[in-house]
Amino acid sequence: MDIGRLRTLREFADRGSVTAAAKALHCTPSAVSQQLRALQGDVGLALTEPAGRGLRLTDAGRALVARADDVLAALERAESELDTYRSAPRGRVRVAIFQSAGLMLLPGLLHRTAEFDGLDVIVRDVDMTPPEVPGLVADYDIVVAHRDEHAPSLGSDRLETRHLLREPLDVALPAGHRLAKRRRIELAELADERWISVNAGFPVDDILQSLIIRTGVRPQVVQRINDFRITERLVAAGHGIALLPRYTMDTRRGSGLVCRPLAGIKAARHVEAVYRLGASSRPAVAKVLDALADEVGALTGERDSSGGPRRS
Repeated sequence: MDIGRLRTLREFADRGSVTAAAKALHCTPSAVSQQLRALQGDVGLALTEPAGRGLRLTDAGRALVARADDVLAALERAESELDTYRSAPRGRVRVAIFQSAGLMLLPGLLHRTAEFDGLDVIVRDVDMTPPEVPGLVADYDIVVAHRDEHAPSLGSDRLETRHLLREPLDVALPAGHRLAKRRRIELAELADERWISVNAGFPVDDILQSLIIRTGVRPQVVQRINDFRITERLVAAGHGIALLPRYTMDTRRGSGLVCRPLAGIKAARHVEAVYRLGASSRPAVAKVLDALADEVGALTGERDSSGGPRRS
């Protein structure tokens, strides 16, 4: 089978349409369709079938995609073996990272990777929900994503994950709030408060919704803001309270903000690096993953205990 045709099949599987695959491959939709038809001729089986106005994979197509991942991962491993003959990791590593993780990790990450000549780390901040992560992995070598503590890992049979951080979520209050001097706060004490959350579908809002199910306390959400820096200023100004990540919240003197943990409730988000199966065999990608773990360790005083990728 032709490697180029297998890559085309994988792009179609990752992106869900011929048009999107063509855009990623910098060719026309007709060229993608021709490659898929040629691959079907190679294997003698239908790999796609009509679905509305588009196409979807057949069972045989999905099976071949899984094998295509193995073949392409083997090629990446072969390329990485050549890389080991170089004295240091080289090449470009594309990273997508959600905004608050960028605030927390990105300056240190870039300092760490700048020590290696020939290693070029290109970063884009992306406001991502967990279901969007697999699509982002099609465009980036590493996606730094977050999820609710009670949600499953973002890994799959085609994606590897490296757990980076469990970040507790604390209640952010204005400094003059009636509960600001408490060490911990019961959720029931916040029943009448005005809340500032994020857009539905993002992990912090998922956690707030899970608290509703577990406690029966339904918060009054008055604003939905995805930028935590804006939320901090709104809370400090007395426009509401919020659940915010502990390590990125600005509680320095003069910020007008205090954070307090919830009593009797574990509220946290998990931060994971997600990447394609076999991608970590590239020395450049492995070095960036290690740098991320080192930066988390410097932040929390802990190191990633796994020492490497986890698949689920």
